[in-house]
Order: sequence, then structure tokens, then C-alpha cells
Amino acid sequence: MKILVIGVGGIGGFIGSYLVNNNYDVTFVARKKRLSYLKSDGLKLESELGKIYYPRIKVTEKIPEKESFDIIINTVKLYDFDSVLDEIKNKIKNKPIILPFQNGIYAEEKLKKKLPDIGTIGAVAQISVFVDENQTIKHVGKLATFFVGGYDVEKNELLEGFCDNVQKIGLKIIFKKNIKEKIWEKFIFLSAYSGMTTFFLKSIGQIFEDKVLKKKFIDAMFETYNLSKKFGVSFKSDPVEFWLEKIKNMPFNMTSSMHVDFNNNKKLELDWLSGSIAVLSKKYNIKCPIHSEIVEGIKKLNNFS
Repeated sequence: MKILVIGVGGIGGFIGSYLVNNNYDVTFVARKKRLSYLKSDGLKLESELGKIYYPRIKVTEKIPEKESFDIIINTVKLYDFDSVLDEIKNKIKNKPIILPFQNGIYAEEKLKKKLPDIGTIGAVAQISVFVDENQTIKHVGKLATFFVGGYDVEKNELLEGFCDNVQKIGLKIIFKKNIKEKIWEKFIFLSAYSGMTTFFLKSIGQIFEDKVLKKKFIDAMFETYNLSKKFGVSFKSDPVEFWLEKIKNMPFNMTSSMHVDFNNNKKLELDWLSGSIAVLSKKYNIKCPIHSEIVEGIKKLNNFS
């Protein structure tokens, strides 16, 4: 099985480390400083679940032309997503499974429109992981669960088989029939988590020990939950209550990748997270004061636009 991993940050690096460490044929696509490091030093993962170091990997700056892959794991930031889809469309000669591990609800719909003939798969990552200043992939806590499933197709035997096989090597990628529920379930948490940690420059633990900020966080989750109803998404149980239980077991210092990017003066995904909640809520005439406050506040910080 040939696998292409586009973006070797936290999620791409975590999944890719497990795959190469278990003899999967993996090609990585990375850029600039990250590319240079991976070529010279390979992949390094530090996790409570175990450490992985793979000194030599196949890594390139651009998506290979006229090659075929069984699975493409796409982990680039949302602001690069459209251009990467164009590259895949123009360069990859077969019709691979594409797993879009982007934040929010944008990627699957865009994939469906740009590559309608391949069958759209949804993908959700539940993990706190990042690349530190030494280019090491750092996994925070023990939560590392990935969900994939048909977004506009019922079954995919190749993908289901892949999920079964990687679970045997400790990589928890689970096939779900109702992937839309999982996508929105994560978005309910992530939209609040990314926005609140970035706007208030605090970890999840710091937010939840402050009564005012805790209430804002919960209200932000409810705003996204209310929006999900306009998209016809139904949940087996209350997703806000689900996340409140999960948060109790999260590391005190855990924070969002957007908060990390903000601290490092990098481009943010704000427009696709709290920004999209604000835009869509206005479209459907739903109130979302917390996400609106987050968007306005972050854009004022450091003159971000």
C-alpha cells in the first residue's frame, strides 16, 4: 500500500511515524525548514504512548507527478487546502482515498466539489500534538484517536481494511459510518477551544479554573451546536456534555494549535473556525456573541487580519 502524507506537522508527523515504523511505503511532502530537517534528521516522535525515531524517510518538497497512491493523508492548514487539492488533481494519476484532517467543516465540502469523482471521505483527529522548536513531534497526553468514514459514500473496503490493519500497530484510526456527526462533534469543541485559548492566551486548564471564561467556553460550544442543527446533523447524545466530561481529563497546560501559531506569529485558521461560525450564524439568523467576540478580539490583537 502506497501512502502520501502531505504536511508533516503534528498530525501528519504522528500518523506518518507509526506508518513508516511499521514498514508502510510512505512518501512525505514538506516545505522549507521542515523539509530540510526531515531530510537530514528524519522523523522524531515523543509521546506517552511511546517514542519513535526513524532516521531516513522519503520526503519531497512537492507532490510527485504522475504517481499513484492508495491513500493520501492531507494535513495542511486550511489556508493551503485549495491549492493542495489543485496539485492532487493535476499530478496524481489515479483516484486515491483522500483523508482530509483539517479543522472545521470546510474541507469535506470543498473536496466534494473539486474532486467529485473519487468519493469524498471525512476525517477527524482527536489529539493534541505539535512540532517543537527542535523539530520533534510532541504528543500531549494520551488521547490519539482518528475517525474516518464516507462523507458521500456508504462503504470503502480498502479504507476499512487499512483501519483494521493500523489499529494492530497501535495507530487508532477508526472507520465510522456517520462521519458527519464526528466532524461536527469535534468542531463544537474545537471552535471554542481554538478561539478561547488564542483570544485569552490561556491553556484549557487556565480557562476552566476561571468561572467567567469557563462559561464563555461552554456558551461558545453551544453556539456551534445550535448551528449544526441547521445542517441536519443529529447526535446520539448531547455533544456539549460529552466534551465537558472529556475536558476534565485533559492536561492542564494543553492548548490549541492556533494558540501556538499565534504565539509564533504564524498565519491563523481563524476564518475557518470561529470566523465560519460567525458568518454561517448570520446567514441562518442565529446569535453567536461569543464567537463574534473571539473573531473581533483576535483580529485586534497584533493587528491580525
